[in-house]
Order: sequence, then C-alpha cells, then structure tokens
Amino acid sequence: MSEDSSKPNSAHLGIAGRIARTFIGSKLTPLLVITSILLGAAATLLLPREEEPQIKVPMVDVLVSMSGFSAREVEERATRPMEKLLWEIPNVEYIYSTSREGESLAIVRFKVGEDIERSLVLLNQKLQANFDRIPQGVSFPLIKPKSIDDVPILALTFHGAGQDHYTLRRIVAEVDDAVKQVPLVAETTLIGGERRQLRVLLDPAKLASRQLSAADIVPRLQSANRQLIAGPLTDHNREVLLQTGSFLTSAKDAGNVVVGVHGEKPVYLRDVATIVDGPEEPSQYVFFGAGAARAAVADEQPAVTLSIAKRPGANAISVAKEVLRKVEALKGRVIPNGVQVSITRHYGQTAEEKSDELLLHMGIAVVGVSLLILLTLGWRESIIVGIAIPCTLGLTLLVFYLHGYTLNRITLFALIFSIGILVDDAIVVVENIVRHFHLAQNKGRPWSTIAVEAVNEVGNPTILATFAVISAVLPMAFVGGLMGPYMRPIPTGSSAAMFWSLAIAFIVTPWAAIRILRWGRKYSRLTEGGNCALHAADGRERRASGSPSPPLEERAGERKPTTLPDAAVPGKAGRAVPSTPPTVVDLRSAGVGSNAPGALGTARPTSASANDSGSGA
Repeated sequence: MSEDSSKPNSAHLGIAGRIARTFIGSKLTPLLVITSILLGAAATLLLPREEEPQIKVPMVDVLVSMSGFSAREVEERATRPMEKLLWEIPNVEYIYSTSREGESLAIVRFKVGEDIERSLVLLNQKLQANFDRIPQGVSFPLIKPKSIDDVPILALTFHGAGQDHYTLRRIVAEVDDAVKQVPLVAETTLIGGERRQLRVLLDPAKLASRQLSAADIVPRLQSANRQLIAGPLTDHNREVLLQTGSFLTSAKDAGNVVVGVHGEKPVYLRDVATIVDGPEEPSQYVFFGAGAARAAVADEQPAVTLSIAKRPGANAISVAKEVLRKVEALKGRVIPNGVQVSITRHYGQTAEEKSDELLLHMGIAVVGVSLLILLTLGWRESIIVGIAIPCTLGLTLLVFYLHGYTLNRITLFALIFSIGILVDDAIVVVENIVRHFHLAQNKGRPWSTIAVEAVNEVGNPTILATFAVISAVLPMAFVGGLMGPYMRPIPTGSSAAMFWSLAIAFIVTPWAAIRILRWGRKYSRLTEGGNCALHAADGRERRASGSPSPPLEERAGERKPTTLPDAAVPGKAGRAVPSTPPTVVDLRSAGVGSNAPGALGTARPTSASANDSGSGA
C-alpha cells in the first residue's frame, strides 16, 4: 500500500515541524494569542513609569562632630582613622571625605548593584565594633543612607501677594502633614520660609548688674524647658499620675523662668533679656516670580517649596497625581485663598509624556512594518504578521515586569529596536507557507499538511539565525559599572523578543496562516483545484445519495487496490486489479452534437456480457 501523502511523516519532522503540527489545529492556540496580549496589556499598566531607569548605587553619609576643633585637627583625629575603617568593608568602591571646623563628613559609595540593606548592615557593624577607638571629643557617627529614590519627583511652590516667609512656612508645614498620609510617599522637605522660634536677646548690662552671665542662663533655661513623669501616687485605692514641669510655649512662659537670685529676690529672665516670639533668623530665601517672557516687570514674591520623593519601586506618575489631588482638596481649608500653588517640578508628567511618546512611536513602527508586508506579500500575510507582533511584544513586556524593570526610555527603546528583528521569523514562515501553496504538487493536499511541511523546511535555519542574533546581543547585559544596569534592558528585552518571536512563528503563525489565507479565492484556487474539485463534487453526490464519504486517501488523489471476484475476471481468483479513473470523451470535439442521430442526452453505462461457461468475448 502506498504511503499517505496527506500527513507529514513524523520521523522527518524537526523541532519546528513538530511544534507547528501540535498547535496548528489545537484549540489552545487562540487562547495563547489572547493570553499573551492580555498579559502584555496588564504588564504595561502595572509597570512603574519613569523617565530614566533605576540604578542601585548604595551611598551612605557618615557624619561626626568635634566641637571646638579646627579643620586640620578634625582631619587628623577623625577623618583619616575613619577612612581606614571604611575601606575594610567589602564592596566599597569610593570614599569621599570632607573636613571642616567642628565636623567631618565621609561619603561611602558601594559598587553598582549592591544591596543597600546589606551594605548598611556591614557599615554599621564595622563602626560599632570600633567605638572604643573614638578619640576624646568626637561624637558617635551619624549614618544616613542615600539613593536615587531620594530625588524629589514633585516640587510645589507656595506663594502669594502679601504673604511673608513666616506665614507661608506655617501653612506649608500643615500641608506637609497631609501629604505624608498619601501612600507610597517617602521623604518630604520644606525649602525656604522662616520657622517659629523663641529668641532670647540677653542684655550684658543687666546681667552684670545682677552678677549673672550667659553661662548661668543657658542651663537654667534648658532645665525649665522640660517635662518629666514623676510616677504614680497611690492612696485609698486611687492612683494619681504625677507630672513635673512643662515645655515653654510662649514668650510669657520663657520670661517667667527664674534664672538667679540677687538681693534676696528672684531674677526672672524678662529682667535681663528681651524675648521675641516670631520667625527665626533666615538661613535661606525662596522667591517666586515670572520671567521676562510672562511679565514685563519682575515681581518676585516670598515663597516656600515642598519637595516630595517616592518610595522605591513606586510609579512616579501615580504618586504625583495622588499628591496633587490631595493638595487640591486642601485648598480653602488649610491653604488660604490668597496663597497660590505652582508646580515647579513634575517628574511624573515628564515621564508620562516621554513614555506615551515612545509607545506612540512603537505603534507607528508596528503599523509601518505591517504596511511594508502588505505592499510586498499581501494583505492576508500582513494580518498574520500583525497578529504575531503584539503577541511577542506582550510577552516581552511580561519579562520586563518579572525582572523588576520600569517603563522608561531605555526599555521602550529596546522594544522599538526589537520590532525590526522580531518580525523576521514570522515573515520567513509566512513567505514559505505561501510559496508551498503555489507549488503544483501541493494541489489538492490539506492545508495543515502544507503549512507544517513549510515550517519544517525553514525551521532549523530560522532557529540558528535567531540564536545567532541573541548570542550577539545578550553579552551586553553583563557590562559592569554605571553603564551596565543603565543599558541592560536593551539586550534583555531584545533577547526576550527574539526568543518569543521564534516561538510565536512556530506556534501562532501556521495556525493563523491556514485560516486567514482562506479569505478570498486566491489560495483556494491554488491548493484546492484539479482533483480536489472532482473529489468535492463526488463527495456532494455521495452525501445526496446517503453514501458515506470516501476515505482520506481517495480524497487526496490515491485509490486503494480493488479485489474482483472470480466471476469478474476469468481464470483469476482474487487478483488485485487497481482501479483506473474513467475516460472522458468530448463528443463536441469528435463532431457529435446533441442533435445528431443516435446521440443520447444521458450517459448510459456499458456492460460486458459473459457466457455461463466462463469464456469471455
């Protein structure tokens, strides 16, 4: 019996052919398409959007104070010994130190990519293990970690006509307390303004007349500005909590503090000093004004700026929107009508604009590639490739989300860069399927068989070409230094896109090809003409008469041998005689018309007579 040509031989199928044969008729294939697109859409919504990629560079500030020491003494007694200790910590890359009068600052920078919590633990352990080596007069070190997330994403400047620095500072302090309640808000900083302060201006003449000095006043003020819990007092089943002292809350409270005794009379602070309850001495100024492009005359107003930073991994766009919504709700209640709020920095807005612009360009690139395929191969082929592109991009965005990347200019550039590469596999597969449909020997064969053979033919070269590109791009992900994590999304995204494009080309593209290419009569005439049309008519006759349809082998153009009985062929018992197709004679070409004498309107079967003795004519 001859081999069935309607089914590809499994022994000759490679990896690509086996994958295509498994999914070309599977009901899971459309579910895979829908799932990949939905996962990509979900990853796009869940990925935090930023302008630049996050680079983990642990940096720690170590500050010690030495009151009364010069810069040279601070360097010799504190800075140099501390540097020697810090260099003993593993993975420390740089140490920057500054020595000045009364204090020393050392900035410790660890290697890129080091875990900041682990780095802080190592630094604390090293310093705490050497506290016994701290010289006399040197304070314990103050450790403050710094990271890229400490950079503010939003800056709001409060200003208004007729407002002073002192009033604005008090208003913004209340706004700061409300903004702190917004989820994913980290550090907030008030810049500018004047805080409230009780200032004591001592009069040297009055101090001398009462035989007092500034050294006598300071400790007594400190002891007066204190509140202590003396403990409970229990008596007759009752407990009373005793509290001594209270904090100084006004100039009157400070003036009533007894600072000494002169002439057997108490000396109050108001007797030897002037007490001012108001703004502190300004150390910085913030003014807000319009430039020459907006106003002819520069009108600068006192202002206070509130800067907001986000937590690590938070979406800068959503955090900024929540803060602005909170501030808008405070207008009229906490923020007076005469105070204006201007956005002087909006990192979330710039990140959103750039990410949206790159997403638009990515969509333009997808449409451009589809139009190019439309002009070269056809509109059906462009639809097939258009299905493969979003599936591949969706799975690549899922890889970004699982790796902890953010949606920034580098990751989006990686996607745009990958579009020109990821369509190669789908184009090769679709073009080869179309070529096989045009082959004469494939007329009348099942579409799925042709598609599997076409995929199998180009499978190994496509796999080799794809992994060659991956092996050329992927080593870029192992670059060290600051540039390594900054550019790492490009090789990671490109490699993931190439891998998924290869899988989509073998799984989705053949499945889509045998369905979308049926639209219209172009490929149906190429692959279902000839014998296929004859078998289709024969099948309609059989269905009309109630007879079963012929087997797949007959519908594919192959007929099984027919065994004739003994009476049919004289002298031969059970000989297999292959059946032959009937010969069709064109009567018109033989000169016989429908009206010719002896012509019959219907075809009658001819029969061969045989005598009883078995002799044939």
